[in-house]
Amino acid sequence: MRSQDTSNVKGMHSILFRPGTKLMPVPVLCLLTLTLTSLLGPWLLPYDPITMSTKQLAPPSLEHWLGTDIHGRDLLARLFEGIRISLLVGLVGATVSVTIGVIYGAISGYAGGTVDHILMRLVDILYSLPTLLFAILLITIFEKPVTHVLATVGLVSWAPQTRLLLLFVALGCVEWLTVARVVRGQVLVLRELPFVHASRALGQTAWKIVQRQILPHLKGIVTVYLTLSVPSVILQESFLSFLGLGVQPPHASLGTLMADGAQAINPLQSPWWLLAAPGLSLGILLWSLNRIGEGLRDLWDVRRP
Repeated sequence: MRSQDTSNVKGMHSILFRPGTKLMPVPVLCLLTLTLTSLLGPWLLPYDPITMSTKQLAPPSLEHWLGTDIHGRDLLARLFEGIRISLLVGLVGATVSVTIGVIYGAISGYAGGTVDHILMRLVDILYSLPTLLFAILLITIFEKPVTHVLATVGLVSWAPQTRLLLLFVALGCVEWLTVARVVRGQVLVLRELPFVHASRALGQTAWKIVQRQILPHLKGIVTVYLTLSVPSVILQESFLSFLGLGVQPPHASLGTLMADGAQAINPLQSPWWLLAAPGLSLGILLWSLNRIGEGLRDLWDVRRP
């Protein structure tokens, strides 16, 4: 067992840092740099991301490295906050989607027969629906009721974050379909293997068989699709925030920063830094996460659905 673990670590290292592979040091270093600087940002900068000043639309300088926005707030401080919030939405939304997909796919694949047919037809129907429209409707319909419920139960401090909570749920609920299909296909194969038949013969329940015998064999697939789901959720969150349905001001995500930058540019003035900084950061973040996910897919030999 120890030698097997050692070989797995060596295999991971070779995938991460071997030239010519899909996952090279550059995306890993880019992701680490963006993550660490965004987390350490409040201690590295003397500016608060929501504090306004009289220096509106100041260009990049030694005082404000990335300039200021239309309200005089330091753009670098807001960029660090935007990266933190976008990463949080991506991680939580991807975790929700993968959890739903694994549970749904495992039930469908192990049950088989009529149950499997009904559950997969439901997935086909959901695939035909516009996912972002569902997320928009969910946020629009439930924002006020959820805010009222939070205020009623005494969680008044959570009320301003209602839209962020709904973003977690909405994006998680529209990203699980592919994971469910992949997990279902793997479970259909695993349930016919000898060790699963032996577990049934010993009288183990279906839940214990799935939990102890089948799910451990899916860790590679789950890890890969969790990694690949994060950039997808971040991109959808950025689009929703660009439409004004994302993080509420004065806080910001990369999507809201890009929306603010686009609104500030007009024929009279062109504060290019408001759009360039968050756009470049979003592109590097998505590229890094996608390359890391592709490298992990190659490591575990996970095939596309």
